[in-house]
Amino acid sequence: MRAILSGLHQKKKKQELEFELIDVPGSFDNLRVMFLETSSLASVTVPVRRIVDNNLIRIQIDPDQLQFEAFGQSEFAWQLFLAFNTADEQVILQVESEYLSDRHQLSLTSYYQVNSDAEGMAVFNIHTQQPEDEFTINSVNLTEDQLSITGYNRINGQAIKNQKIILKTRESGGKLAYPTSAGTLKTLFTANIPLSDLPTDSIEDLFVEYTVGTQEIEQRIILTRSLEGQMTQAILPGGRMVLIEKNINNGIVIKEFPAPSLGEKVAALPQKFQAVADLGRTIQDKLNLQRMRWLFKSGHRPYEQPTIVFESFGGRQVSDSPYAIYRLFNELYPGFTFVWSIDRSLKKFCKQNQIPFVVRRTSKWVRTLEKSSYWISNARFPAWVKKPSYVTYIQTWHGTPLKKLGLDIENVAMPGTTTTKYHDNFVKEANRWDALISPNDYSTQIFRSAFGFNNQILKVGYPRNDELINTDPDDIRALKEQMGIPLDKKVVLYAPTYRDNQFAEKGKYTFELPFSLDDFRKQFGSDTVLILRMHYLIANAMDISDYTDFVYDFSSHPNISDLYLVSDMLITDYSSVFFDYAYLKRPILFYPYDYHLYKDELRGFYLDYEKDLPGQIAHNESQLLAGISDCLKHPDMSDDTKFMKFYNRFCSIDDGLSSLKVVNYVVHQIEKNG
Repeated sequence: MRAILSGLHQKKKKQELEFELIDVPGSFDNLRVMFLETSSLASVTVPVRRIVDNNLIRIQIDPDQLQFEAFGQSEFAWQLFLAFNTADEQVILQVESEYLSDRHQLSLTSYYQVNSDAEGMAVFNIHTQQPEDEFTINSVNLTEDQLSITGYNRINGQAIKNQKIILKTRESGGKLAYPTSAGTLKTLFTANIPLSDLPTDSIEDLFVEYTVGTQEIEQRIILTRSLEGQMTQAILPGGRMVLIEKNINNGIVIKEFPAPSLGEKVAALPQKFQAVADLGRTIQDKLNLQRMRWLFKSGHRPYEQPTIVFESFGGRQVSDSPYAIYRLFNELYPGFTFVWSIDRSLKKFCKQNQIPFVVRRTSKWVRTLEKSSYWISNARFPAWVKKPSYVTYIQTWHGTPLKKLGLDIENVAMPGTTTTKYHDNFVKEANRWDALISPNDYSTQIFRSAFGFNNQILKVGYPRNDELINTDPDDIRALKEQMGIPLDKKVVLYAPTYRDNQFAEKGKYTFELPFSLDDFRKQFGSDTVLILRMHYLIANAMDISDYTDFVYDFSSHPNISDLYLVSDMLITDYSSVFFDYAYLKRPILFYPYDYHLYKDELRGFYLDYEKDLPGQIAHNESQLLAGISDCLKHPDMSDDTKFMKFYNRFCSIDDGLSSLKVVNYVVHQIEKNG
């Protein structure tokens, strides 16, 4: 017998769940639906009082029953089971799901969604403690002459009244209000705002005002998904342009630009020529890709001399664990042949530092890869790169996983791929790895499940972290001088993660700092500097030109360990950088300004983010500034019980010799293979 969640209906303040039964036994009794919360293991049982026929049953549930205040839990994931008795036994079946709901607002600060897990089983998710000042819409689009917005017009079945969309002009503080009307579906509203109403050369933030019962509400409008698929540009008569963008907290921003002057049009000509050149390069890249595929299919024989190819982050850097292994290899075994696979932009760097290299996607690169004996990389090679049987591929990976990886990501929201395609590519690539480096038992278990990896795992710690263990204070002082960081000031490192929802459309990414640099300078600027390490996709989207007296952008610095060593504390959010930074036993402050959105809409976490981290959590800017002040007063975390528990779990196996252990492994393979 099978049970499938096939429908969900609002019945006043209760939710009616409908289940389809397949292969029903002849007779049964005591039919009931059981809810099991995956984190707390709490359970709720609802008897089935309504059997439509032998194949269809319905129950009603009050969502208040599925949330509680114990242990500070704010997120609830309930699995569903159908239980009944037959003449011979008691049967319990996990409920499958054909029904996926949209976000259903229960109150200003809570909502639920019905989803299915990776195995297709039903999950009833309830989210509480959401920000009171946010209103999530479904879509926002620009037509030729209107801004159109759609969203829900009910909260837990109760109609929203007097609903208005508000445009607030940033510079002047002016407000424009527009009433909503019924949408194409009865639970949706729509609002259409004439673009001719927008003030010239303005930036508008979107808000909503409405009444629920006797309560009057104003909230900022947010869109938790990307803008991909929305119409975000419009050209008005006379050449005026309107753009839709998202800010750092998913708020909607409308920007109006006046028609360009003749001088501006002339100045834009080089950009147009550049666009033509970019198109030409795109066509050339596609043709080159076809040539690469053909070259990889050609027969190659290995070099007689052991040759090791190193690559870091797809050739964009000479860094990370592959670089640590390369440096030690070069010192101990200079008789081997070493080659770095690099992007063309790194040629100058490699020549200056006497690093042997081959430029990616060239004929020589294909020949070098195919004739080498070993590949050592921290990321995936393209799927069309053919790995010969005589090559040993060592994958160092690039961090202890906090966010879910590979097969563990149930819904992939990235440009240019689908969940199924993403999973398939991960497994195919992982099966090419002969050995995978792991920093701890926790990572080993995740790598096995997330990558579908069954080959050898070298649990030796990350070679890149040897530097953190073996560097002394004099080395750090010299490093600060080399990087131009003042020796008499404390250093705060901000290294946030890349968010999957920061792309506006393919090839275009958005970012702005989620705290005020003016406030930071006012409180800490006299004796503290801030260094930034942003993801390469968004590093160029920042403008810190007014703050160069105390803000340093090291997003392109090749060795992130240098940034760890020169800093007195780390601020991050969901990036795995804190696993490495913990080796230094210095304070770590977590600033997940969009925690609920990130956790629910993107990848999710392996750890309990609210309980397992080795530092304070700041949820807003005032908490952030207070946390920085506290961390700078306590530079050594060796006596902090919670921190050291984390350290012993994730950092203790690394003795500063990880690079040597990997080098010894490769040398042993070379000796074994003759």
